[in-house]
Amino acid sequence: MQPSDSHPSGVQPPDVLHCDRIELRRWHADMIEGLDRAITESREHLRPWMPFAATHDRAQGEGFLAFAEKEWLAGEGYNYAILSDGVVVGSCGLHRRIGPHGLEIGYWLHHAWTGQGLATMAAAALVRAAGELPGIDHVEIHHDEANVASGAVARRLGFTEVARIVAPDRQAAPGETGVDLIWRLAVRAEASAAPA
Repeated sequence: MQPSDSHPSGVQPPDVLHCDRIELRRWHADMIEGLDRAITESREHLRPWMPFAATHDRAQGEGFLAFAEKEWLAGEGYNYAILSDGVVVGSCGLHRRIGPHGLEIGYWLHHAWTGQGLATMAAAALVRAAGELPGIDHVEIHHDEANVASGAVARRLGFTEVARIVAPDRQAAPGETGVDLIWRLAVRAEASAAPA
């Protein structure tokens, strides 16, 4: 698969990122056990915010991993497992779905690993990685207004709330109101400023 025209050919974030007590590792097909366990054990925790949690099974997880590989190779999304002491405790990613100069950050955690700052660490690592990609000048976090934990991550990292929008066409999860908060943070892409 060829890289998309929306980013320079061959320029992607590293396969592994580190921040404090966690490691972000690019998802691969051989990580299905960790993904399946994290979602299955956290189904009730994730269901209010993540529509996939209600129907998750191993086949769906395998489909996600295949999609993540395809997205990575196309340069459309960079999905990572969040690991703590070698254990998969969640997932996060950078996604090219907010325009040519920005990346959207998404994240979720296994219920037993919440409240420890791990989502903030993962998002911080993604912010740094995004800032090193040519042509990227901002990142955003989007979440339903009822998901206050996701908003807390954005606030802790210095994001600014820039919009609240009603999202009638979005597949809503049970805990959502249908009003999305959009947070933005400017990043500096050092590589894009380098002389050719």
